[in-house]
Amino acid sequence: MNARLWTTIVLAGAGTFAMRASFLAAAHRLADVPAPVRRVLRQIPPAALAALVLPAILVRDGRVELLAARPVAGLLAFVVAWRTRNVALTLAVGMVALVVLEHL
Repeated sequence: MNARLWTTIVLAGAGTFAMRASFLAAAHRLADVPAPVRRVLRQIPPAALAALVLPAILVRDGRVELLAARPVAGLLAFVVAWRTRNVALTLAVGMVALVVLEHL
């Protein structure tokens, strides 16, 4: 390998280390996060989960399908999650509904 490639690798490693170390160095300043920022930060995990799950449920072969087995099972699981707030029951109902609907 040539020197240019090694230089790139070392600089990328140093940059990654510097970014991670900067958060550790500034952690004491981040302990007191203002309430508006906390409210916004609480919305990130549900938004990221929705961005991952909804395309997996609604899109098949590049087309949006609303009346297929996956969206119907996903909607049923959503209703169970909303009403019970029980993760295990939501997963069980969603998986059983998907298996039953795909075999119909």
